[in-house]
Amino acid sequence: MKLFKNALSLIIISILLLHNIEISAYASPNANSQNQVKIAVFLSNFNSPFISSLKKDLEAVEKENKNRVLFTFFDSKGNETIQNQNIDESFNQNFNLFVVDLVNSSTNFSQNALSKIFNHNIPLIVTLIPSNPIINYIRTYNRAVIIGADDAQSGSLQGKILTDTWNSNKEILDRNKDNVMQYIMLKGPIGDPSTPLRSKYCIQTLNDAGIKTEELLSSTCNWNKDCARDDIQSSLLNLYSRIEVIISNNDAMAIGAIEALQKYGFNKGGNSRCIPVVGVDAIPESRKLIDQGFMTGTVIQNTRAYADAIHSVGLNLISGAQPLSHTNYEFDGTGPIIKLPFHEYIKKQ
Repeated sequence: MKLFKNALSLIIISILLLHNIEISAYASPNANSQNQVKIAVFLSNFNSPFISSLKKDLEAVEKENKNRVLFTFFDSKGNETIQNQNIDESFNQNFNLFVVDLVNSSTNFSQNALSKIFNHNIPLIVTLIPSNPIINYIRTYNRAVIIGADDAQSGSLQGKILTDTWNSNKEILDRNKDNVMQYIMLKGPIGDPSTPLRSKYCIQTLNDAGIKTEELLSSTCNWNKDCARDDIQSSLLNLYSRIEVIISNNDAMAIGAIEALQKYGFNKGGNSRCIPVVGVDAIPESRKLIDQGFMTGTVIQNTRAYADAIHSVGLNLISGAQPLSHTNYEFDGTGPIIKLPFHEYIKKQ
């Protein structure tokens, strides 16, 4: 009888153990899904080369952190109303973090969108550095961080590239021999705070280096390649003998300028018929043009660095930890702003 009881006990224990193992096997995936964080990413325009690159790098971060982070992307198509609608429709989707690339950071649309996020108490990362009024508004919310780049530095680096190019090839580049660099400035959107900073600090760097400058034309092309191509084509017809340099606030417009120049026989290699063109972003197409000797230089804005910062800081915000905990990032001293550095990109000698 005793042997029978012992045997029965062993059978019962075995059944219970097998049952627990089965439960654990089914419970593990649920546990993983509970630990996965869901992040909504509201991008200004998927068609922007920089934004497209950032999206790809965020997708790479997700792939490297499978079952731990899930990004959902929303395309605002360059439209503030669409961005606000996307944000409104996301409040009931249980996202742990909102990442917002504002379509336009200088309007009431932006503040209204952010205020809704504040009211829902959702952790927030704003990418790229918005206008000062929006920065001041974001400071009032203790669950928000701004991750952007130092646009003054990007302009300064453009100025450095042009300074080196001008000083090395002045006899060829100073076409009218007046000792003044005549230039066209291709600008981003009027409401984008990077536009005046990139423009101002490029020219200031040139002037600080002792180079006199004269603006022949300022064209607002809103980061658009086709607009830049058309405007430069028109300028070549009207200002052909005077254009010595083209400065672009981003690479897409710089590429448009190169297309226009090449149509008229410029920038196909060598210095004899070359108008220096500089941009910002170092997207693959511009790097290829620089390596071929058709474009003078650009400034690298590393989208993978952006993606890594969004991931690391975002996880801290979600968990309630200090935003910079266990990272190498620093705030710039004016608020919860992380500025990622730029680097110049020119043809290797």
